[in-house]
Amino acid sequence: MIRSHAQVIRAALLFRLAGERELVTSSAAVASPSPVGEYAVGLEQLVSMTKNQNISALQQYGGVKGLSNLLKSIPDKGINGDDADLSKRKNAFGTNTYPRKKGRSFWRFLWESWQDLTLIILIIAAVVSLVLGIKTEGLEEGWYDGGSIAFAVFLVIIVTAVSDYRQSLQFQNLNAEKQNIKLEVIRGGRTIQISIFDIVVGDLVPLKIGDQVPADGVVITGHSLAIDESSMTGESKIIHKDQKTPFLMSGCKVADGIGAMLVTGVGINTEWGLLMASISEDTGEETPLQVRLNGVATFIGIVGLTVAVCVLAVLLGRYFSGHSKDLDGKVQFVAGETSISKAVDGVIKIFTIAVTIVVVAVPEGLPLAVTLTLAYSMRKMMADKALVRRLSACETMGSATTICSDKTGTLTLNQMTVVEAFVGRKKLNPPDDLTKLHPEVSSLINEGIAQNTTGNIFVPKDGGEAEVSGSPTEKAILSWAVKLGMNFDLIRSNSTILHVFPFNSEKKRGGLALKLPDSAVHIHWKGAAEIVLGKCTQYLDSDGHLKSIEEEKVFFKNAIEDMAAQSLRCVAIAYRSYDLDKIPSNEEELDQWCLPEHELVLLAIVGIKDPCRPGVKDAVKVCTEAGVKVRMVTGDNLQTAKAIALECGILMSTEDAVEPNIIEGKTFRELSEKEREQVAKKITVMGRSSPTDKLLIVQALRTGGEVVAVTGDGTNDAPALHEADIGLSMGIQGTEVAKESSDIIILDDNFASVVKVVRWGRSVYANIQKFIQFQLTVNVAALVINVVAAISSGDVPLNAVQLLWVNLIMDTLGALALATEPPTDNLMHRSPVGRREPLITNVMWRNLIVQALYQVIVLLVLNFGGESILRNNQDSIAHTIQVKNTLIFNAFVFCQIFNEFNARKPEEMNVFRGVTKNRLFMGIVGMTFVLQIIIIEFLGKFTTTVKLDWKLWLASLCIGLVSWPLAIVGKLIPVPKTPLSRYFRRLRKSKSRAPPPCNS
Repeated sequence: MIRSHAQVIRAALLFRLAGERELVTSSAAVASPSPVGEYAVGLEQLVSMTKNQNISALQQYGGVKGLSNLLKSIPDKGINGDDADLSKRKNAFGTNTYPRKKGRSFWRFLWESWQDLTLIILIIAAVVSLVLGIKTEGLEEGWYDGGSIAFAVFLVIIVTAVSDYRQSLQFQNLNAEKQNIKLEVIRGGRTIQISIFDIVVGDLVPLKIGDQVPADGVVITGHSLAIDESSMTGESKIIHKDQKTPFLMSGCKVADGIGAMLVTGVGINTEWGLLMASISEDTGEETPLQVRLNGVATFIGIVGLTVAVCVLAVLLGRYFSGHSKDLDGKVQFVAGETSISKAVDGVIKIFTIAVTIVVVAVPEGLPLAVTLTLAYSMRKMMADKALVRRLSACETMGSATTICSDKTGTLTLNQMTVVEAFVGRKKLNPPDDLTKLHPEVSSLINEGIAQNTTGNIFVPKDGGEAEVSGSPTEKAILSWAVKLGMNFDLIRSNSTILHVFPFNSEKKRGGLALKLPDSAVHIHWKGAAEIVLGKCTQYLDSDGHLKSIEEEKVFFKNAIEDMAAQSLRCVAIAYRSYDLDKIPSNEEELDQWCLPEHELVLLAIVGIKDPCRPGVKDAVKVCTEAGVKVRMVTGDNLQTAKAIALECGILMSTEDAVEPNIIEGKTFRELSEKEREQVAKKITVMGRSSPTDKLLIVQALRTGGEVVAVTGDGTNDAPALHEADIGLSMGIQGTEVAKESSDIIILDDNFASVVKVVRWGRSVYANIQKFIQFQLTVNVAALVINVVAAISSGDVPLNAVQLLWVNLIMDTLGALALATEPPTDNLMHRSPVGRREPLITNVMWRNLIVQALYQVIVLLVLNFGGESILRNNQDSIAHTIQVKNTLIFNAFVFCQIFNEFNARKPEEMNVFRGVTKNRLFMGIVGMTFVLQIIIIEFLGKFTTTVKLDWKLWLASLCIGLVSWPLAIVGKLIPVPKTPLSRYFRRLRKSKSRAPPPCNS
């Protein structure tokens, strides 16, 4: 739909442009650049050139270099980038933002809250009751019943709308955060990181595999640069970009290669900007838990409706048969005597009670509770450095049984430094000791490092310290070369890059071909030490002598293993000479040319230290205790992975470091599908893994019944992230492709943040269960009390307004109080929540039955024996009944207030632990308490209650308070571990089985 939308917008734009001026493609017909402000080319010309991909217009402007000059940008250094320059560019060419569609307004939420059928019926009943009341009793007294119901309904609608609107705003803020992509640009020769919204026309943007093209532009330089334009064109074909097809469209992804682009269009002046401005972010995602709860709510609603119909039938039967009496003991309906208006009024009151029972029975708060707890969890997870992209991941993370984690940057700090270096057979100590190197050797090493890199070095004009940028590995190697005396800019200007093979996570190496000033050609390779070593036939010793490597391969392998055992990442640097004549001169053939990687000469092997993150060992221990197995899946050497795993506590001892506990990706890949499924459960560390291996282990684990969370940062990790139950991408090192394939982005790349996500996932599920227990207790108690009272006496102790107030406490306020409980350490001492585990556990059933039984018994005793207990010779029967009903209502509300505390800790004895930390919970309980006092003492006319003396207030309070010790006693009752639902399932199966054949 999005692709077709983009095409429609593009077609409409072209149609508009065609109407304004004739579109021609010949260079002669291209309009000459018209200056705008300080720039020699205008906004409309740039937009037209890029959107029509008009190569002839670009050529007329002098090609990419000429266009850079027109935009006052230097092809290798970018724009000046000071505040004045940026302000001028934004005024002339616009900003990289677009007008967003506004989210739903508060009035829309109010209207949707109004659509509830039971509330509409109550409002109609309230209006009819209001009219009849005013007609029979006059305006002063007659509006109380109808007005009270109407006010209570409006209060429920407003509170629900406010709650939904607040959650909507939170989701909008999180969506805005998702779109705020951080990327690198080159300004004034310096590589800096900025927000995608701060890109301006003229910016120089480096591109690498997995990046999103941040704006419209043209390619300045590119090597094997391939773009996936499917998001804009709808065609899945990968488009290769070079000087013949230089135009880049915003929103597309870099599928392969490296390069740099000149920004020519931003924001609404791009097709992507037009598309984004025309669509709005959908926040209506329904999670699996919400779907399950909707089913539970529907079932409870059907039960409530059935009960309400029974109550309606009984009350109507009693009313028209003359068995219903008012507070003074008079029969309410006498055939032939009672007026039609009074009869209608009586029927409406009965009908209102039945409808209110439905309102109480239907748990609207269940879906609301999920929304609240998800929104709360998402906001808190953001503070814990985890950005949720898909709501369902919040729930699924609570069920995770295994985490397949990367090593670099997740378990380690990603702060790399070269701590060991071998040049030839000589170990440099310290590793940057230039005196032990022959000038020719250091020259070749510096040449290979300076050219074969995606990093950059900026040397300030004032002679300050050099600024190194790039990936952590690139920065470590570049910093080492700077200490060896490398002049980055000079080396890069003295040679020409002919062809590049970008670093590939499958092959674990990258290389390029250079043409030197004397027309000699050097091919440089850099990558995983043991892989590059296998391609070498010679090595250059520290004195500059070329020697055969065959006799020394054992020495170099041992050196690599020794460094790996110290948890160092081993990188080898190699080169070879090549004949210029053998290199294709045709550009198309050169693009297809395979860079020679045989007969290499080893220049150096470096060991890079990346320290283990502080706190990772504790985080791994927490996961293990929580029943979540942590597995390391890394592209590094198996020995390096083993050393880090021991340091992090993933491997408990060296005795565990045997196959299949630790395994190489290649070995795992070669197993059959059935063998992989069996071996995958035993794997703790996988070294030298490719993205395909990561996908295979995820598939094998899921087939074996595991709920898998996997971390990834590269473009090739996207299939594994998508396949896993929960994909966790890295916010710092992760590519945009990886982030889009993931469910949650770990903003600080820290494993400890992954563990926090597990805590929050379990918290979501636990909070929903707390609310279900609380809500069902209220439902059962309210329904039983009203049904028994209605059938036995023809009247209900809890009237419509009172039940609506209970509904407000139970649904909205209860959801707010219990859905925002922060996670506790106790959550991480449980096993993961099973995917098909019932929502209502045996522990919850026990707590629910104990509390509901207590409330029903106490309140029914008050209902049937209250008059004799409370009767006073001075009071009339009518007043005594009103006092009794008020006491029942008051005690019932206090039972719910104190039951909220019990629901906080379904399995713990101390329900008050940590309660003061949740200010929202304390605020809601306090507010409910105060409002209950106001309702009884000051709003009696509206709620059909009377004022209570201090003894009855104390009695109500004591009835509620008893629920605390009762909850503690209830928790001593043992419960079976097998869920009740399984017993019922077995019972159904046993009944459905055919009887055994009779042996005659």
